[in-house]
Amino acid sequence: MSARPWPEEIRLDLPTSTLEVRFDTGESFKLGAEFLRVNSPSAEVRGHGAERPKAVGGKRNVKISDMKEIGNYAVRLIFDDGHDTGLYSWDYLYELGRNRERLWATYVERLLSEGGRRDP
Repeated sequence: MSARPWPEEIRLDLPTSTLEVRFDTGESFKLGAEFLRVNSPSAEVRGHGAERPKAVGGKRNVKISDMKEIGNYAVRLIFDDGHDTGLYSWDYLYELGRNRERLWATYVERLLSEGGRRDP
């Protein structure tokens, strides 16, 4: 096992639009399209520089249409809403999987406080 969690398998299940990642720690995560889209590591979601990230709403029905491996450190997810600029590193996918419930609760709370909705 490596010092940092390393993916042993990454699969995109197109019918459910779910990314399944199995790490060498023995942990496996199933990450849905909406969760991945609203937690994209892109500047659109994370903000530009010191700008506070905003909660991206209206993504309840978004789907992952494709996945491209980037070297041996990340994947680029292509979403059917045209978003394709986030590179999901192995470390970031692990972080998303390990902290999914907390990240989701924080997202929903922030979205609602900003007057947003999950529905398009």
